[in-house]
Amino acid sequence: MTNSIKRLAGQTAIYGVSTIAGRLLNYLLVPIYTNYFLTHEFGVISDMYAYVAILIVLLTHGMETGFFRYSQQDPARSNTVFSTSIVSVAVLALTFIFATIVFRFDIAALLKYPENPEYVLWLGIVIGLDALMAIPYARLRAENRPMMFALIKLTGIGVNILLVIFFIVAAPWMIENSNPATVTLVSRVYSPGMGIGYVFIANLAASSITFLMLIPVILRHRISFSAVIWKNMIVYTLPLMLAGLAGIINETLDKILLKYLLPEETALSQLGIYSAAYKISVLMSLFIQAFRFAAEPFFFAEYKKVNAQLLYARVMKVFVITCLFIFLGIMLYMDVIQYFIGRDFREGLGIVPILLVAHIFLGIYFNLSIWYKLTGQTHFGAWIAVIGALITIIVNVMLIPVIGYYASAWAHLICYLIMTFISWMWGQKYYPVPYDIGRIFLFIFTALAIYFLHGLIPDITRVINWIISAVLLLIFAFAVLAYDKEARETLRPVLKKLKQRKLPDQ
Repeated sequence: MTNSIKRLAGQTAIYGVSTIAGRLLNYLLVPIYTNYFLTHEFGVISDMYAYVAILIVLLTHGMETGFFRYSQQDPARSNTVFSTSIVSVAVLALTFIFATIVFRFDIAALLKYPENPEYVLWLGIVIGLDALMAIPYARLRAENRPMMFALIKLTGIGVNILLVIFFIVAAPWMIENSNPATVTLVSRVYSPGMGIGYVFIANLAASSITFLMLIPVILRHRISFSAVIWKNMIVYTLPLMLAGLAGIINETLDKILLKYLLPEETALSQLGIYSAAYKISVLMSLFIQAFRFAAEPFFFAEYKKVNAQLLYARVMKVFVITCLFIFLGIMLYMDVIQYFIGRDFREGLGIVPILLVAHIFLGIYFNLSIWYKLTGQTHFGAWIAVIGALITIIVNVMLIPVIGYYASAWAHLICYLIMTFISWMWGQKYYPVPYDIGRIFLFIFTALAIYFLHGLIPDITRVINWIISAVLLLIFAFAVLAYDKEARETLRPVLKKLKQRKLPDQ
């Protein structure tokens, strides 16, 4: 069992190169956005990308998970399953791109950006391409090719970062400080009036290059379509799509609602502040996303083994402990991490601990969700996600006019906490896993107690504050190792390897 967790951890680490490291590089653009753009301009970016997330879920319609399930069930037909999945997604994605091109002016007016239909056009193509890439990426994961996955992901991220830096930072500087020949050259590709449009242009270029790199994965075998397989997959994946749609509503609808429920003159500015603070909390979700990429095929592969439920329970505990270290690492060093966003955006830092805890429960919910995916009862996942979406909508609509973007932060926490409880309750009935609930919540309360204790300690000097934070992190680590045998067993092989590496130097 320990070897299985080590294998999962290894794959999580490799996927983390492209997901955590890659997305972290992308998030390093946030300081650029929040220092070079005004709060309401960053609000526009956040608003547009909220729609992107929702539409990609619709266009992929759960086919990633469907591909994993049906290719594992019948490995001999995995190529047909892949082809059927990619055709299903391609039909919707290409139709969407065509509709975006035709109706971009109407859509821009509907979104209250009538003067910028080009934003709709560029992001429409990005959405279609990203949907088309979902299944090839899933194939790389299913084939345990994390290195290729990471290479392609990082290439796209690198292109996006370089273009953003060039258009937003380098080009304006060169226009103001270079010789006339350089200014003339740069002016051929750069227009000062484009502003935040360059964020979307960079994304479009990155998605296009990434899609080209994935074409060999798509065309490795002859593309075919099986109506029988597609019908079976649709029955399985449509509830997943509904669950995914409700889940993404939980993640992104707050940004859309803030735009419409706050006073018009301050809405985009408040949305920009909220979104910048939210980016800090997403440092937690980077780990969760990397874990998810590795865990989903891992869970399916371990399903038929004798001790599968015990393994899932141990994975859950190790996962929560890791999340709590991330939580404490962020909150105990917030005096440094706050510089991740521009000065005008830091008034929103009070929502960060709420959002971090919310993301922990989202990660716990993902671990719990294996019961309905493994047993094929995906309709339960849809119901849970719909309940969560309703909670998100109700809390946001009721409280945003009263407490502003704090309502959105609390909506996340309440939503994920209730979804976690419902999933655990139903899961114990249909696919019982012996999760160590008592100890998991003990660790959560311990981490929260350390965070609150840290808040009571007066500021002395920055260095002394950092030392105190390090001591508190060590206290939490010793508490976990002292009270949990499985944590010690999981960590023992790592410590053994470190010791072996040190021996030759001694």
